Amino acid sequence: MTVYFIGAGPGDPELITVKGQRLIRQCPVIIYAGSLVPAAVLEGHSARTVLNSAELHLQQIVDAMHDAHQQGLDVARVHSGDPSLYGAIGEQIRHLRELGIDYQVIPGVTATAASAALLGCELTLPDLAQTVILTRYADASPMPAGEQLADLARHRSTLAIHLGVRHLPKIVAELLPYYGADCPVAVVHRATWPDQDWVRGTLADIVEGVAAKGFRRTALILVGHVLGDAPFSESALYRAGHAHLYRPLG
Repeated sequence: MTVYFIGAGPGDPELITVKGQRLIRQCPVIIYAGSLVPAAVLEGHSARTVLNSAELHLQQIVDAMHDAHQQGLDVARVHSGDPSLYGAIGEQIRHLRELGIDYQVIPGVTATAASAALLGCELTLPDLAQTVILTRYADASPMPAGEQLADLARHRSTLAIHLGVRHLPKIVAELLPYYGADCPVAVVHRATWPDQDWVRGTLADIVEGVAAKGFRRTALILVGHVLGDAPFSESALYRAGHAHLYRPLG
């Protein structure tokens, strides 16, 4: 018996791995995050038990996994996006280890990747940014020491900020000293869902743009000069005259 933590992707039911889809269709028990995972992701399943974890607390989720373990039934534990990012799987895994229950993690498409695709941009461009920082805004629980937004902003890397759209004015105020008012910003609401929407702007005007759209939750904030039209060099990978294993010179 195995518990499979499956990344269902950002919303589009087709943005799930073949392996993740196969496991959902095969496992006799499914526990899915119903507040963020569309029901269409579960289409074709043959599970005898389907539970919506949005209605359960941690111990109830663990108890359901333990019950399945005692019956020898595999569990598809379906999370949105990629379960390794803000998926709260660590606390579940801790219990599974204590109970001696096997588990595997099946990765999924992140909201960051989906948003970049929607915007038609690359998040790492030569000369502009070679680092992407995925973080969240400190709200209900504090950030660890050294991970305050100002600490991260000093790097001037591309930022992907989760769970922060309701605090956008505060975020902008913290970023302005490091990125400047003209730094491009995009706020993507429910990327890949049928009602997806987004706003592009700069740190100077993004607050007004988001307010006009009325975004309140389920939005990702992307910040960085890679989102604009700043000039950048071509990569070495495809540069004529740059030799590598698959394209030797001569």
